[in-house]
Parts: sequence; structure tokens; C-alpha cells
Amino acid sequence: MNQSRLKQLLWMVTLWGASVLALGAVSMLFRFLMTAAGLKV
Repeated sequence: MNQSRLKQLLWMVTLWGASVLALGAVSMLFRFLMTAAGLKV
């Protein structure tokens, strides 16, 4: 596997990981806001 291909794969993995973390953070924020508003889930 050449260098540019490896770099491209690394970027894909990094972006995927960042998007998963962002979605997790947003869901935690929504859960916190709902709990603060009195809507127990």
C-alpha cells in the first residue's frame, strides 16, 4: 500500500471517529436538557 492511500485511509478513520464522538456528545446534551426540563427518559 502506497503512502497516499494510507494517508487517505487514516483521514477517513479520523473523520469517522470524530463524527461518532460528535453524535455521542449531542445525544448526551439532549439527554441532559430533557432531564433538566423534567422529562425523565
